Amino acid sequence: MDEDVRQQVAQGSSVLAANGHSDMVWGHLSVRDPEGRGIWIKQAGLGFEEVKANNVQLVSWDGELLVGAGQIHLEYHIHAQVMQARPDVGAVVHSHPEACVTLAATGMPLLPLSHEATYFTPPNIARYTESGDLIRTAEMGAAVAKALGARNALLLVNHGIVVADRSVSSTVFAAILLEKACRIQLAASAAAGGKPLDASSEQEALDKRARCYAPAQIQHGWEYLVRMHKAGVEQI
Repeated sequence: MDEDVRQQVAQGSSVLAANGHSDMVWGHLSVRDPEGRGIWIKQAGLGFEEVKANNVQLVSWDGELLVGAGQIHLEYHIHAQVMQARPDVGAVVHSHPEACVTLAATGMPLLPLSHEATYFTPPNIARYTESGDLIRTAEMGAAVAKALGARNALLLVNHGIVVADRSVSSTVFAAILLEKACRIQLAASAAAGGKPLDASSEQEALDKRARCYAPAQIQHGWEYLVRMHKAGVEQI
């Protein structure tokens, strides 16, 4: 069981790296321990693209290293606090993708300009604005979890993103969609030169979400991302 979960973290990390989420050794993906002991997360000091199963640690809810070796990420609090607040969440991504960070800094709402954006809005994507610093305490992690609420994604303004969902596949898939949605909006905004952007209505966006991102479609998308990663094809 432990080896399977470690493999999930390693594979998800590799797919994130191939799709715009690599930031040297920063950023992390976690999985809830099936036995309730805490979270499985990569050790500090490695980039997403470097993670192998034996680099994945089991960290208790209180930050104790239970399985594995190496240093624990300072920001494990994000993962621990989100999962403790959200029993429905099985995996969490925290990363620093460039388009997401850029859009968050503009203060613009995320608009349903593309299929990808409809996975997150309406309502407008959640934002954490209390600090742009590292989430280095349990209290800060709890504040992030509160800002996320019941949503699937959060912009950490001046920092990065938090994405939370049922599984590694759906969480990594969502993180990749979010970066693409932000990239499309930044490009559209620049091209429009300050003119209003033509977005889907709220109802159309919700309808598109249901049609484009049903569970079976998400699984197909995830399997595609894994195939392309194994083939060495970067998707961004």
